[in-house]
Amino acid sequence: MDEGYNSLPSTHLLGSVPAVVADDKRPAVDEARTGSHSNLHVFPPANGGYQAPGTPYETGGNEQATTNWKGVLSISSYSPYFNVDTDNVVDRILSSMNPLQGDFRRKIDSYPDLYGPVWISTTLVFMLAALGNCGTYLMNRKSVPDTAWVFDVNYVNWAASVVYGYALLVPVAFYFLLQYFGCSASLTRFWCLWGYSLFIFIPSSLLLVFPDEFLRWLIILVAGAASSVFIGINLKSYTEGSDMMVMCVSAMVLQFVLALFIKFFFYA
Repeated sequence: MDEGYNSLPSTHLLGSVPAVVADDKRPAVDEARTGSHSNLHVFPPANGGYQAPGTPYETGGNEQATTNWKGVLSISSYSPYFNVDTDNVVDRILSSMNPLQGDFRRKIDSYPDLYGPVWISTTLVFMLAALGNCGTYLMNRKSVPDTAWVFDVNYVNWAASVVYGYALLVPVAFYFLLQYFGCSASLTRFWCLWGYSLFIFIPSSLLLVFPDEFLRWLIILVAGAASSVFIGINLKSYTEGSDMMVMCVSAMVLQFVLALFIKFFFYA
């Protein structure tokens, strides 16, 4: 028996050890990575701030995760909400452009992000301010050829107030309404949902520059309808088992009103 044991190649014995160790470590790494994403739907952040992987909160220790408003004042609390890959953002944008696919909630259910909504809202603000001025100038020049170019700085203020206010406050309002009626809701998921719903207005704002009133109405109606359906379908998934159709319709109407406001104010 000793001779048979000694006859085994030493490289075989040494080579098998790292493989066993690596296999033992891999589940722990995956578990820590999954744990860091599993609480992103909670807002305010638990325990007053972001818990790094490996802490008792993340590894399922005895420390109880508590939600409190101290995390709002901690910059580190928001870092996991912006830790998202470009592929994830693009995938969620494509889902928002195709609302009938109905897979957006599944994509953000365990890992909602705020990077996409912030980037989309900021881009839309600058697009509306710049292209709104350009579209208004082209439309006026079409009727009065000698119209002088004037950049209206108020477009920037209005665009920032409306877009940021809408993306921030409307999800908060529906979150508390659903909580009041006993429905399960997540504030970060709602911010993520409403933020991505605004993306369709970015390419629309570019197309609205063309000085053709019929084409402008066609573009804004299609964009408003698609964005409203996207909100309605995803919000309905949070109200299953409850008679909350009125709330879903109200959210869709608000989204369509936003589209009409963009048309009337920035591309009149």
